[in-house]
Amino acid sequence: MKIVTIVGARPQFIKAAPVSRAIAEHNRLTPYPFSLTEVIVHTGQHFDADMSDVFFRELDIPKPGYNLGINSASHGVMTGRMLEKIEEILIKEKPDCVLVYGDTNSTIAGALAAVKLYIPIGHIEAGLRSFNREMPEEINRVTTDHISKFLFCPTKTAINNLKKEGITKGAYLVGDVMYDVFKSRIIGLMPEILQKLKLKPKEYHLLTIHRQENKNAENLETILFALRELKEKIVFPVHPGIWKILKTVKSFKKKDFKNFLFIRPVSYTEMLVLEKNAKKILTDSGGVQKEAYWFKVPCITLRKETEWVETMEAGWNVLVGADRKKIINAVRSFKTDNPRPELYGDGSAAEKIVQHLTAHQIT
Repeated sequence: MKIVTIVGARPQFIKAAPVSRAIAEHNRLTPYPFSLTEVIVHTGQHFDADMSDVFFRELDIPKPGYNLGINSASHGVMTGRMLEKIEEILIKEKPDCVLVYGDTNSTIAGALAAVKLYIPIGHIEAGLRSFNREMPEEINRVTTDHISKFLFCPTKTAINNLKKEGITKGAYLVGDVMYDVFKSRIIGLMPEILQKLKLKPKEYHLLTIHRQENKNAENLETILFALRELKEKIVFPVHPGIWKILKTVKSFKKKDFKNFLFIRPVSYTEMLVLEKNAKKILTDSGGVQKEAYWFKVPCITLRKETEWVETMEAGWNVLVGADRKKIINAVRSFKTDNPRPELYGDGSAAEKIVQHLTAHQIT
């Protein structure tokens, strides 16, 4: 069986790593002619070395067979270019299955290219819903789910979301592939990044921003000025796209944010160290919300909704959007010592995905 894996954004590199390892382990135990061939296509959606290359090296992801270099354009332009190039690759490679991850432009482009060529699609992280159709990611994930043959769901909530939309065939509760990576990486985490940044555990808050809804001057100004007002130490690894927007905010002067530590994007392992040792985490990232939960660090989500509702129901996550008062109140008062049930599987999601793929005859 030949599998083409489509990735393009930082979270997708992390999610693809355990699946690639599970494929390699399957091949070690099951030699030719029952082995799997994986061809990785990197769309180039995240192209900065800090957002791409470091993850391939650190997570030991096989080198992409193709790198399309498509980025820095509008959603429509980017998706269209990806669709055209991915179709060419699929015609050449003739895979038995295409794997796509999450909800980005790379996801929908890979899925559309595959379905138009009658190639079965496996959607990893299927069934997530924000129920906000103004989010480009929501359109991407819903469309991808409805044209996929294999829907690999991380939670029971995701399975139930698909059922409500009439999708039951081919939906599998496998757990979260990010939890696979997390469990394999948290043993023996070294604190070099803390020493490098002169940070002490639980004496800072960690901030990340990258979602489309916050990539505007108004929301960024509100979030950053609210946190400046608190005078708490804020560590902020800044997404390259966020820097571009901040440069257009006339009221933003880096030197005025004395309680902020602005740093470049960090590697996956360095991010885990920063998350583990933070007092609280403020983020609009789904992956970071889950990692905060796994580390038992209170999470303040800078959105009006979240796909990871389980973290809220368990009392470890609170939604504040880009609301100044809610942000300030949450940083000052949101605390929790709630139980933390296992919600995202047992750390073997990738293995289960490969088992499901190999158990079915791909037609």
